[in-house]
Amino acid sequence: MKSPATLTDRIWPQRLQTIGARVSGLHIVIIALSLIMTLGAWQFSRYQIETRTLARFEHTRDSVIDLLHNGMHKYEDALWAGVSAVESHGGDMTLEEWRAFAETLQIDVKYPGINGIGIIHFVDRDDLPTYLAQRRAERPEFTIYPQHPHQLMMPISFIVPERTNKEAIGLDVAHENNRRSAGLASRDSGRARITGPITLVQDSGHTPGFLFYAPFQASTTQAAEIADRPQPAGAVYAPFVVRNLMDGLLAKERRDVHFSITDAGATIYDEHLTSDALSDPDPLYAEQITLSLYGRDWVIDMRTTLAFRANNSFAQPWVILFGGLVIEGLIITLIVTMSQANTRAVAYANNVTEALQEESRKLAKRTEEMEQFAYIASHDLRTPIRGIAGLTEILRDDLEPYFSDPSANPTIRQNLDRIEERAIRMNELTRGIIDLSRSGEAELINTALPLDKKIEDIRTDFGLTEEALVLTSDVREVRYDNFGLRRVLENLVGNAIKHHDNLRPLRIDLIVQKQNDRLEFTVLDNGPGIDPRYHRRIFDVFQTLRHAEDSESTGIGLAIVKKIVEQHGGQVSLVSAPGEGAVFRFDWPHPPAADIHPQKQGFGHAAA
Repeated sequence: MKSPATLTDRIWPQRLQTIGARVSGLHIVIIALSLIMTLGAWQFSRYQIETRTLARFEHTRDSVIDLLHNGMHKYEDALWAGVSAVESHGGDMTLEEWRAFAETLQIDVKYPGINGIGIIHFVDRDDLPTYLAQRRAERPEFTIYPQHPHQLMMPISFIVPERTNKEAIGLDVAHENNRRSAGLASRDSGRARITGPITLVQDSGHTPGFLFYAPFQASTTQAAEIADRPQPAGAVYAPFVVRNLMDGLLAKERRDVHFSITDAGATIYDEHLTSDALSDPDPLYAEQITLSLYGRDWVIDMRTTLAFRANNSFAQPWVILFGGLVIEGLIITLIVTMSQANTRAVAYANNVTEALQEESRKLAKRTEEMEQFAYIASHDLRTPIRGIAGLTEILRDDLEPYFSDPSANPTIRQNLDRIEERAIRMNELTRGIIDLSRSGEAELINTALPLDKKIEDIRTDFGLTEEALVLTSDVREVRYDNFGLRRVLENLVGNAIKHHDNLRPLRIDLIVQKQNDRLEFTVLDNGPGIDPRYHRRIFDVFQTLRHAEDSESTGIGLAIVKKIVEQHGGQVSLVSAPGEGAVFRFDWPHPPAADIHPQKQGFGHAAA
């Protein structure tokens, strides 16, 4: 058959216009397909970036919600600590006892954003004189304010620190609906509750805030024993200015989103200020989330900022589109000259093909020479290595009287152990190189051999019990290159034994299934597993996941497995994850029984 260049030279003069029209039509189709691919890549890139940006927003949103939720739980823990302290004192505490407890909390250090922590007593008006007498014994100037018509009074008895919260001491929170209803809800439910929006009397800025209650109960036993001392019930509480709370929980400068909080339609916190340099009038993402907290529903309006836009704006889709259009222009330009360059291109392709074929032949020859060199060099290296091991053993025997002396230097024995370990590892390494170089050179003999006999031989070689190496198979015999298959199985079983972590009894399962004219082998172990990052690397020569000090691992065994399996037209794969063992699979030829007879192939395996 003539080469493409010769055919072109022959028909070009007669069919110039026909070929030109045919090429132009083909190129039009190519341009159309290329344009479709460019637009598809552009849209896909946009979708990917939008998906990734949305995921970042959702992650930031969830982080803000988690911080709010977890922060409030932290404050709740402080309140319940106060409840425990009160109840451990019989259901009430004195001013000095409360001060001592509050100092242990270190609220200014451990609870940023909190204004203080105090006690509110629930006092019936009929018991007011007794309550006032008790409070004024501690603080003579104590008064309750403001007046209100409710029978139940809820005065703030103590709050620490007192200097910044002195206006709150004596405040009867029952005078105002949000304070009173949350306190009663906490008392009746026995759970922590927060109030609706209020303005704290101690907040000079008159900004939105709320109170956080945790109820405690009076000790009925102690009340019976000490009849002249009242045992009031009440709540440990903490006042919050929302602005200070957010500054303590969520540093604004560390976020790419701003948010506002509304409670029952009233805005208690707002970062969406037009005066803010980072405020985005048209945010990339905005979402409203309802957060149920301690009897209240906070509606959180989350919006991305200009910082989020700057950190998540990518020109990649437009670069792809622009680059694609530029390429389209180049393709159209190339069409004009392609017909003229066709003959030269074909001739050049023929020359390149011939050059590549020549290089391929040279490479094959070099590979063969390198394999022979590796075999010879590894074989020759084993003699001095065995000599080193022998000399080490002689030195160990000669020095045995010295080692038995209590004053002997233990480092000498350790160094001899290291030399012996390195010699053994070098011997194993050279033997592995010899095995790797041999695979592909020897004769292949096909004979039918019972599979259970082959597995029993492997058990014997490795000293394994039937429970340690279990065979499950729907075929009884192997009909192709039994020796090569044994080398593959020995390396896989040996690999499982070497890397077993001994945290559980060793268990290796070998499963064999027939797949048309091939057998599928599966080798499972219950070892420590292999991180997916290393699944490809472990099949390369000299790659091992063990430390260099482990003398029994050369990093060649799995490379031999891969080479032998692929030479037999198969593939080897690995499924594994840390802590889940390893599953190796490979397929092996299984010709019909009538085809079994000795034969030579271009690949095979010699005896070790």
